[in-house]
Amino acid sequence: MSTFAFLGTQELIIVAVIALVLFGGNQIPKLARNLGKAQKELQKGLAEGQAEAEAEAEAGKEPKSGTDQA
Repeated sequence: MSTFAFLGTQELIIVAVIALVLFGGNQIPKLARNLGKAQKELQKGLAEGQAEAEAEAEAGKEPKSGTDQA
């Protein structure tokens, strides 16, 4: 499912125009590149966390939670 499934064509055009006004034409490619890198790092971190939890579950351990630190 697409993240922008709830936005129509008109809404996407409005968002693009606002972004162009706020950031300028030269900054848009840099911004998009940085957002892509951030998304890739987030997905990588989520995949690593899931793999770690699955490995601990297979070993019979209780998965560590980031909030259980005492």
